[in-house]
Amino acid sequence: MLEVDPNPIAVPLDLADLLIDNLDDDINEKLLDVDSLFDYLELNDSLPHPWTFDDLPTAAEVPIANSIEQIQEPKAKGQSRRRKRPRDSQPQPCSDERPKAKRPKPSGQPKTKESQAEPAVEPGSHPASGPSPAKTLPMSTATPPRIFRVYPSQTSSAIPIQFITISDSAGNPVQLSPPPPLIRFPLPRSATTPTYILVPTVSPPSKCQLPPLSPVDGTVAPVQMSSSPLGSLSETASKAMSPPCTSPVSPGNEMSPCKESPLPQSPKVLDIPQNVKDYIQEAKAHMSQTYQDMEAGLSLSSHYVAVQVSQREVVRSGKNTNKCLDKELVIKGDTDRQKTMLALSQIFDGSNGEKSRHYILLLGNAGMGKTTLIKKLCIDWSRDCIPQFDFVFLLDGKKLSVTEPVYSLQTLLLNLSSSAPSCVDPEAVYAQILAAPKRVLIIFDGFDELRNYETLLQAQEKDLTASLQKDSKAKTFTVRQLYSAILQRVLLPGCTLLLSTRPRGTASQLLRRTDSLLEMCGFTPANVETYLSQYFSDPGLRESALECLKSMSYLNLLCWNPGLCRLVCLILEQSRSVDVLPRTLTGLCHQVLCLKMDKDGRSTPTHTEAQAQSIRDTETQISNTSQAKKCSKNNQGKSRTQARTSSRTQRAKKAQEQEAQVDKVDQDLRSSGGEAVTEDFDLLSQLSSLAWEGVKANSSIIPTGRDISGKVKAFGLRTGLFLSHQLRASPCLSNSTKEEGENETEAGETEQRTENSERTTNDLTDHQNDQILLWANPFLQSYIAGVHLALSRTLTDRSFLQTLPFQSGGKGRRRPQREELELTQRFAVGLLFHNRTELQRFHTHTETAFRDMVANKQGLVTKHLEGLSYTDLTPSQILEACHYVYEASFTHSDGGREAGRTRLVTHLAANLPEFLTFHGVQLSPPDVFTVQKALEQGGTEGRRFCLDLEDSGIQICGLRALVGLNNINTYRSCIADAITLWELLEQSDEESLLQRAVSKFTIHPLKAKQVCHIEHLEKLVNIHIHKRLSDSSSESHSILSEGVPAVKELHKLEFELGPDNGPLVLPKLWDLLPGLHNLQHLDLENSKIGDKGAEKLASALVSLPSLEILNLSQNCIGDEGVKKLAATLKDLPNLHCLSVYSNMISDEGAESLAAVLPHMASLTDLDVKFNKLTDVGAQSLGASLRNCTKVKTLRMWNQCIPFGVLERLIQQDSRILLH
Repeated sequence: MLEVDPNPIAVPLDLADLLIDNLDDDINEKLLDVDSLFDYLELNDSLPHPWTFDDLPTAAEVPIANSIEQIQEPKAKGQSRRRKRPRDSQPQPCSDERPKAKRPKPSGQPKTKESQAEPAVEPGSHPASGPSPAKTLPMSTATPPRIFRVYPSQTSSAIPIQFITISDSAGNPVQLSPPPPLIRFPLPRSATTPTYILVPTVSPPSKCQLPPLSPVDGTVAPVQMSSSPLGSLSETASKAMSPPCTSPVSPGNEMSPCKESPLPQSPKVLDIPQNVKDYIQEAKAHMSQTYQDMEAGLSLSSHYVAVQVSQREVVRSGKNTNKCLDKELVIKGDTDRQKTMLALSQIFDGSNGEKSRHYILLLGNAGMGKTTLIKKLCIDWSRDCIPQFDFVFLLDGKKLSVTEPVYSLQTLLLNLSSSAPSCVDPEAVYAQILAAPKRVLIIFDGFDELRNYETLLQAQEKDLTASLQKDSKAKTFTVRQLYSAILQRVLLPGCTLLLSTRPRGTASQLLRRTDSLLEMCGFTPANVETYLSQYFSDPGLRESALECLKSMSYLNLLCWNPGLCRLVCLILEQSRSVDVLPRTLTGLCHQVLCLKMDKDGRSTPTHTEAQAQSIRDTETQISNTSQAKKCSKNNQGKSRTQARTSSRTQRAKKAQEQEAQVDKVDQDLRSSGGEAVTEDFDLLSQLSSLAWEGVKANSSIIPTGRDISGKVKAFGLRTGLFLSHQLRASPCLSNSTKEEGENETEAGETEQRTENSERTTNDLTDHQNDQILLWANPFLQSYIAGVHLALSRTLTDRSFLQTLPFQSGGKGRRRPQREELELTQRFAVGLLFHNRTELQRFHTHTETAFRDMVANKQGLVTKHLEGLSYTDLTPSQILEACHYVYEASFTHSDGGREAGRTRLVTHLAANLPEFLTFHGVQLSPPDVFTVQKALEQGGTEGRRFCLDLEDSGIQICGLRALVGLNNINTYRSCIADAITLWELLEQSDEESLLQRAVSKFTIHPLKAKQVCHIEHLEKLVNIHIHKRLSDSSSESHSILSEGVPAVKELHKLEFELGPDNGPLVLPKLWDLLPGLHNLQHLDLENSKIGDKGAEKLASALVSLPSLEILNLSQNCIGDEGVKKLAATLKDLPNLHCLSVYSNMISDEGAESLAAVLPHMASLTDLDVKFNKLTDVGAQSLGASLRNCTKVKTLRMWNQCIPFGVLERLIQQDSRILLH
């Protein structure tokens, strides 16, 4: 029997027992129109139940409540309007559903046509018991609406279903109150009564989805009526988690118990409620104020330098892309990178007409400005420069330290987001977020490495859903659960995500999800000058700083990193001479730390006076010691004979006395400084230990469980080494809480205020523990950690050796190290060879103990680096070794340690591989400088090198510096970068350097993995043919009179673009192949060239007389293509290996090959396996093979050749192989 369910939320079940089998064939998008739907239902007699239709009167003629019409008698047979509806001729989409057996059509059921409207059935009651009053629909239409009636049985009453046509105009929203009831149909042999909701497969397009509004005052309905409940999953997950429930009554619209809440319709695009608009404006004002400061003393409005980001590409690794799921980043050359630069406003836009980007990954090393760029994005949004988003929420990795499961999605966005202000009406704001997720931008910042994201992506969606479902009753989750759900698109799947991180580590999970990959490009020389001009307001100081910076090459190149550029400006602000400027990264961070400590010391007068008194006492002690030494020396000179006989004994005694005296002076120095000096040593000792623990844990957050003294915290905050961060924002106030407080009596209000006061006190107590400390600068954290490794007395020699890079063992060499650890190791090596006088304030040792400890660790480092086998190191490890040696060598001169530094440089230059490759390692400007210094030292030792700089992203200026070295035999680089360098040298009339750059360039062997590789090769071949660098030049260049040596020396070309990208550039390949006269090996496997491509290739092969190996496997070549190739192959005198494995060659093509096989005098190997030739083609090839004495192997097995035939051919000629 028929039931009417008052519950507006129902779980859809299978319609197999209700709908006809071929409903998909009969229903199409035209039935979304109401008239078409009625015509369909009237004319189609294949439906399982009879349907009748009535016209409703206009709004003024709506039937009165409690009135009911009796069902008329069915029409006569001859008067039936139902007839078979003709099939629609348009094609239908394929369906994977199993065919169902057709049911017999029901007969004998009544048909009626009413002239008046039928009332709605009373919710929750049987139709036979009488209907309930129906409320008038607030509509006025020119054409009366129509009634669709359902007869569940032959004897029961009809159930009217009213269809309402909603106008396309945005100004006429339709609201139903009460909503239409849901209808339950009984199924045979069914114990329960299922509920069905019929909805169109494609929702009508809308600009923005909003929750339903109250019919009375237009307020936003509670979130339970929107797509997801508070703090739960997205729409998909919440269907499985949330039990059916009725929508609550709107606060401003009290409804009687017999009336139902409105069923959510598909609303048109409506304006955002005013209270939500007010919150958005508050959020923009809050964001504009919060993110205005870049760091202490610098603001975005006055010091921000507009940097661009480059669009990175991802390719599948491996030749067979269909079987490989791993993806790897493509390192573009400098020329190609300039073409993919994006401004800040283009980050969210699709390129080349593509759809907008919704999952964006921003890469950048430490200090490259990722956080600054995100702040600039937030400021731009607050100024309405990013209009595609109504909400922007900034989340960071520091929130993961909150492990309590007390958050929902609403509280995560509105409380934990650092960009969200206090919210007065969180329910309305959250409802708007759920209604229009495409207007929401969520930014994840503060994750140091990709592996931190991947730990959040390891849980599968079903596991994550089950985990959240387990806690769905409380609707509270951990921050990690919510982060993971957002990143995996379980929560708010329609929002836009922007993730920032460092590029180290594997990124397979993230790369599979992101649709846009961006990278910070750093400062250009023009950006550096702009930054300095904004930093130094005094024109004289600005000019002096620019001159000093240009005179220091390495320091200038360090400014490529915006974070290091800030540190350089701190040094330039205090230095007045070039001589005192640092020459290494260790020296830079050392001077910055000393400046911070000195500034903090000057702020404490008692500390300064104690230091001054300590210095005066120290000078007095040293003077007295010198006088004592002179008197002793004069007395000893009176007896020279006695001194000669016991010279060794006297020297030993003298050395002991000097060391004892120095130790005494050193102890007096520390005791004379008082508590202030000791306090500095203790602070630095604790800071260095904290920094090393953070580096090991790959975290900038100082552990909350660590017992840290208040002096260390205060010192770190005063000097700017620490930053304080609040994890939780102030809690939001809900509408219900606010209204309850307003409606309470005076006594109730007093009680409520008392509870709120207690709650506020508890919240304040909790928030005191929500403050965390973190390191403000990653370079200073790594430097202070290096101080712990180099100068700590608690670190044993064995532990120190374990911290050194390039530990023995295959796995250790292959595993990439984190950036923070590499920096710490580099700083530790640099500190050991630094000037000891400048390190006195960083240790509490006596002078003798400190000297012995440093000498011992220097010996350990030297022995470790000299014991490396550089031929076994990866390119990235060789680069790090160059950095270590540079940091140890280019510091201030300090006596006997100069010999140790020279020894390291000499050993590195003597042991670098002759073929030095940095393939796949991104080379920054400082990296190129350190490699240049190592190669220059090798030149003094008489060594020469061949450089491979391909896929290194080296800038043109760095390429010029390395190519200009006299001890470089050959070099490889991006072809476009080499051509750009040649053009720049030609423009600057540097003929000598241009000659070397052209003659030393090589591209053999060439493996084309990207589309741009073929495009660049085509340009290089054109230069080779026309003998000029640019098309604008009418005359050939004298240097290119004999062409480009790299083109003439190219002997092997592997085309590895795969079946997707390969066909895109095949026309360019056919055009450039005739210019490669000396090509010996051509590999076109799995490129889908087809018969047309084979014909083009046949024309190009005429110009390749030196070709020896041709691989055409897996290319969809048929008989026609083989015929074209066969005519050319016989004219290749040096071809000895031909593979047409896994193509579409049948007997006709095999006969073409058999005909030319005896004429291929040099052919030794032929592979025709896995084609379509049968025993006829196999016998033709076997017969032709008897006339080919030089052929060694013929592979031609496939399933079409009978095994007996193939076995007989093998017996006749042993050169025929199965595999």
